[in-house]
Amino acid sequence: MKEKTYEKERAFLSPYATKSYESKGRLKEEPACPMRTDFQRDRDRIIYSKAFLRLKNKTQVFFAPDGDHYMSRLTHTLDVSQIARSVARCLSLNEDLAEAIALGHDLGHTPFGHVGERVLASLNPAGFRHSEQSLRVVDVLEKDGKGLNLTFEVRDGILNHTKKGHPATPEGEAVSLADRIAYINHDIEDAIRAGIITEDELPEESVRIFGRDTSARINTCVLDIYETSVGKPYVRMSEEKGKALDDLRTFMFEHVYEHANTLIQESAERLLRALFGYFSERPEELPVLYRETAQTDIPRAVCDYLSSMTDRYAINIFKKLFVPREGSV
Repeated sequence: MKEKTYEKERAFLSPYATKSYESKGRLKEEPACPMRTDFQRDRDRIIYSKAFLRLKNKTQVFFAPDGDHYMSRLTHTLDVSQIARSVARCLSLNEDLAEAIALGHDLGHTPFGHVGERVLASLNPAGFRHSEQSLRVVDVLEKDGKGLNLTFEVRDGILNHTKKGHPATPEGEAVSLADRIAYINHDIEDAIRAGIITEDELPEESVRIFGRDTSARINTCVLDIYETSVGKPYVRMSEEKGKALDDLRTFMFEHVYEHANTLIQESAERLLRALFGYFSERPEELPVLYRETAQTDIPRAVCDYLSSMTDRYAINIFKKLFVPREGSV
């Protein structure tokens, strides 16, 4: 069965695509699967991981929004996966690899979105970046400390999915672009729904280039990537469309992200600082998974624990530790 996939890759993928049979392998050798390629196995391991399940209760931009149709970290991840697969398909890249990277790219994200990330970065002397934490999740923390033992290509794509990253594969480049396209466009949708901005406030030139609705903007981005990158050893947007997307991103930071963040900044920061201080002083109360790390690096262990939390779990732990209960003395 797997051989048929190999044959299709040889016959139909771009010469620049990453072939599954040419993978640089895993951190630890293990028997191959007779049915699935290594990239297909990586995708399945990510989907069935605990960290992936927790994404459904982690903030994307809006914390505990009044409505059922706002993006969570999980819906954002699925959105990135869909866009990355579309890009990979039109450029004849490896869809399985692009999908695996996309599904794993935010596994290490904190509760309370980028607010949580900034707080942990300020508290940990070594800093904190969610892309690095996502790699740590799949390498070290998943499966009770055994890790998922993913391939080099998926691990590289997860680590380098941010705008400053430099992915080693074109599929990784596709995911990096898909991430930006996804969060900018659907965050616009959420911000309009929340009444923070109106459609008329969007940058005029960006609207002219991309269109007004989410579907049109995403389609324009994917088509531009295809026209710019087809037959090339890279995955990029054109200079014009790339600048227009950056302008939208700048607009969102100035008018949406900072505003949305102020709504939860103070309370989320107070909560995470309190939890960080509590467990730093009492590392023996960390879950077993994190105690070995705490023997040599307490801030790292506490960051591992806090970043694994969903919004709801973090709030419940805070209440349990710091909010007096009725009848308590």
